[in-house]
Amino acid sequence: MSSFLQSLLDPKKSWLASLHMKALTTRLRKYGLRYDDLYDPYYDLDIKEALNRLPREIVDARNQRLKRAMDLSMKHEYLPEDLQKMQTPFRSYLQDMLALVSS
Repeated sequence: MSSFLQSLLDPKKSWLASLHMKALTTRLRKYGLRYDDLYDPYYDLDIKEALNRLPREIVDARNQRLKRAMDLSMKHEYLPEDLQKMQTPFRSYLQDMLALVSS
């Protein structure tokens, strides 16, 4: 990837990337999701394998977040404000294991 393109995608260097990250953070917090929850194990076998290698409690927490998000979406509701503030949408739990599986 060219350095110009990388600078466009870096939220610290590009106001547009920063704006996108802020909007994504807000949206994920409304449903109590993390960015890693958006990866689909049926679409990419590396993600499926990485999830299989993670500890059971991490995968269970991911499934609970996904179920809660689907429930909220079906009800056309969001998490209460106090719970939204506690969410950490960009705390990764999958990237390290995905890097091991992909290599």
